[in-house]
This record gives sequence, structure tokens and C-alpha cells, in this order.
Amino acid sequence: MTDEALEPVVEQAIEWMVRLRSGRTDTATKVAFHDWLAAAPDHAQTWQELQRRLGAPYERVRSAPASLREPLLQANHGRRDVLRGLVGLGLFGGGLWLASRSDHGQALLADLRTGTAERRELTLADGSRLSLNAGSAVNLDFSPGQRLLYLHQGSLVIQVIADATRPLVVRTAQGDARALGTRFLVERHNDSTRVVVLEHAVRVSLATGEQLDLQEGQSADLHRTHIERLDGDQRYRADWQQGRLSVLDEPLQTVIDALRPYHRGLLRVAPEVRGLRVQGVFPLDDNERTFNALAETLPVKIEHYGPWLTLIVPRG
Repeated sequence: MTDEALEPVVEQAIEWMVRLRSGRTDTATKVAFHDWLAAAPDHAQTWQELQRRLGAPYERVRSAPASLREPLLQANHGRRDVLRGLVGLGLFGGGLWLASRSDHGQALLADLRTGTAERRELTLADGSRLSLNAGSAVNLDFSPGQRLLYLHQGSLVIQVIADATRPLVVRTAQGDARALGTRFLVERHNDSTRVVVLEHAVRVSLATGEQLDLQEGQSADLHRTHIERLDGDQRYRADWQQGRLSVLDEPLQTVIDALRPYHRGLLRVAPEVRGLRVQGVFPLDDNERTFNALAETLPVKIEHYGPWLTLIVPRG
């Protein structure tokens, strides 16, 4: 899932909220905060709106036990972790306000969305079949001259109905994937988009004009400045359609990122174990079974703090 930038003033307001409520605020920090408030009219306005929208939910986090509160409120974990936690736990106080200020937030208003642990299959107006993974958001723009799907976050698989007069394109912030009579997967990452051809062929392209044709079984990562062709057959990445997470020698951090759309609350991985290599097939709809399997095969342990937080840390 992507992590698009908020407006700078909103980023700054959230950063101040984290710092001021971390429990370790000194006089210099308070003076700097008041200087920031006075620096521009929209600073104070944005701060007041943030407090009105997110203040009460944030206080609920502050009142939690220290073992839970500290990982959530430490300033070095940053503003986006706070937002992800509030949104993931259903504390939407400022969601719609933030939605107008970020591409990530605009996913809340997308034409098609899936929630936590929700997969969805539907038939589009042209007869094409669309599958959405959990935590995905897509806007549709079908007109007499085009069929455009904009993937804001998450991943999709589409089985395209051929139409010579209206090409079908899946677009993301990085580039386009144009169907050449095909079935293919598109998934968003933090700063790239992965395209995997499940049947026939796809043409991927960037705003720079660079393009590449991919055949069945081939895949590529789209970056804003270049296309990276990937080795090996990546078609197993579409196994989420059957409720499976198939992993072939991936870092533990990548595996946990794939589980996030199926898990309520925050998932944190200790830096010491993020790079551990994982291989196997795991159930997406049974988090506990997956966590137990990881703990049995890797030198890690799983620590749960109610529904709020799950930590994956080194064993011992």
C-alpha cells in the first residue's frame, strides 16, 4: 500500500501532536511549538482542526497501559504510525478532513473499497472481472473512449474483456498497465507499483515515455523514473484470491506488510528480525495461525497487547 505525502502543514501539526503528547516535553519544545503556531495563520487553524478531529481518539491511546502507550506515542515513530493506528482501530475522527489533503486519504472516498480482511469480486460495466484484495481502493473512469481504473492503494486482479475501441488501463502514481487482452495483477507499494501478467500480455509505461511489454508469467516494478523487470515467475502473488499468502524467500518485513490489510490494530516488527527470510504458504484469514507458524519456524516471538498492538520481536 502507498504512503503519499500529506500537505506540509498537516504533516507538521501531526508531528507536533506526537511530540507534545509523548510525555517527555520540555520548555524548549513548548516554546518552539508556540513559535510554530504563530508563524502562519494556517498553522493555528490546522492545529485546532486536528485537535477537534483527532484529539479524543488520541487521548484513548494515551490512557492505555504504558507497555502499549509508549510504542504508539514515541515521537521517533512518527505521524503516519499514529494515523494508521487511529484509522486501523476505527477512530476516524479526522479521516474525512485528512482525505481532502492526501492521495492516501482520498482512498477513503474511492468508488470501490475493501476493508480489513475483506476481499471482493465484481463484474464491471464492460463485463471485465475485477478482484480486490483487502485494504484496496479503486476509482473507475469508463467513457466512450477509455476504460481507466486508478488504484490508490492495495492490489487488484483483473480479467479484461477485449474492446478494440476502448483500451483498459490500470493507473497508479508510478505509471500505467495497459491490457493487451489479458488477466493481470497490479499491487501498490510505498514508492513503486508491481505488475504481474497472469495470462497473455500487458504493456507498462511511465509518464516519461518509457514502456515495456510483458508476456505471461513476466513481471516488473514501476518506479517514477524507470521500469525494473523482475526475474522469476511472480504469479503466486495473486494467491490472495484464494485466501492464501504464498511467500518465496521474502524478508519477514515484506510478509508482515502483506498481512497488515488482514489485521486490526498495529503490527510492529523489531528491526533485528525484519530481514529474516521466509518461505511458505500462510492463511490470510487466520492471523493467529500465521503468527504461530512464523514463531515456530523463525527465531521470533509474538507479543499481543489486546487488539491494539502486536509486536514481533527476537526470541529470547
